[in-house]
Amino acid sequence: MDGKDDRREGRVDEAKGNVKEAFGDVTDNEELEREGKKDQTKGKAKQALGKTKDAAAEAKDAATDAVDSLKDRD
Repeated sequence: MDGKDDRREGRVDEAKGNVKEAFGDVTDNEELEREGKKDQTKGKAKQALGKTKDAAAEAKDAATDAVDSLKDRD
């Protein structure tokens, strides 16, 4: 799974958590509220993972480009 997929799944989890938390609040269901908060945290973590994967891929590409340009000099 690439960073884009992780970020998308994270946004879905976060949105799902917002709905659960709000519904739990309206219905006085504390367990559902906690579940919603947990889903939101999980979503934020997935989004952070996706951003980290993207940054790592960009760094790898930059390093590869740098090595290739050094090879071209020879």
